Amino acid sequence: MTSTPTQTPVTLLTGYLGSGKTTLLNRILTEMHGKRYAVIVNEFGEVGIDNDLIVNADEEIFEMNNGCVCCTVRGDLIRILGGLMRRKSTFDGILVETTGLADPAPVAQTFFVDEDVRRKTKLDAIVTLVDAKHLIDEIDRAPEAQEQIAFADIVLLNKTDLVPEDGIAKVETRIRRINPYAKLHRAERCDVDLSKVLSRDAFNLNRILNIEPEFLTEDHDHEHDESIGSLSLTVDGSLNPERFIPWIESVAADLGANILRMKGIIAMNGDDNRFVIQGVHMLIEGDRQRPWKPHEKRASRLVFIGRGLPGDALTRGFEACRA
Repeated sequence: MTSTPTQTPVTLLTGYLGSGKTTLLNRILTEMHGKRYAVIVNEFGEVGIDNDLIVNADEEIFEMNNGCVCCTVRGDLIRILGGLMRRKSTFDGILVETTGLADPAPVAQTFFVDEDVRRKTKLDAIVTLVDAKHLIDEIDRAPEAQEQIAFADIVLLNKTDLVPEDGIAKVETRIRRINPYAKLHRAERCDVDLSKVLSRDAFNLNRILNIEPEFLTEDHDHEHDESIGSLSLTVDGSLNPERFIPWIESVAADLGANILRMKGIIAMNGDDNRFVIQGVHMLIEGDRQRPWKPHEKRASRLVFIGRGLPGDALTRGFEACRA
């Protein structure tokens, strides 16, 4: 899971209809930050207009029409990424803007399952834009908006100038009930410091934990937000790898359709290195990380964000993996 110098970072811009994705994309393409980006825009429908809304920049715009990037045109995404990698010296990163009705999961999965894409690119962060004025009215009837927030590494709460402070706090509370772990930034007309959304390496759990060791230790517990919620599990001491690996694989197989994100740090019995694991739906990936520090508490921590997760069964299963 560790990135290499040969991997090109990819930032996924997602968010419900009207949240400001194209506005943010235009900012990235016009500000003087010294980097060049290739852009992939997904339209839903045979005739796209997003391409025409993007500023006339030097960057090349690749448009995928007549389908959603999370379903019918996933092959197009792999094909375009493959073509870009053949001339990667002409740009520093790739931006993928999804349609407002897209589930980000299959896009993220592309960076797990396609070997060529996985070797040459790296998902840097899933950035979800949220319309502060309309989210509360839309979210209960828009499962896509809930999923986009659940998958986010970074949430950009946009249009805060249109909402009073107590309204903003209400929206932030709703976001946190779905995803307590994402970085959250407020913005007006997407005026966020671009260093907070680009080149964050936020999808790489190793980096998050090195910068914020408490990332998975905060007391979030099990929360419900209609169907989507988070579940945080902790076991003091080490786990038996011969129990844990088959268990987590069975969890992914049985519950993967409802697991939007999963990440964790595991202390394996007999191993002096931390084992870092993360997943999207049924796809999981694990890697030995740095050694446990001498005075660092050896504990195993696992976080799920998903839909209708069986908290009691997952807790029992995790605890049964104790060494």
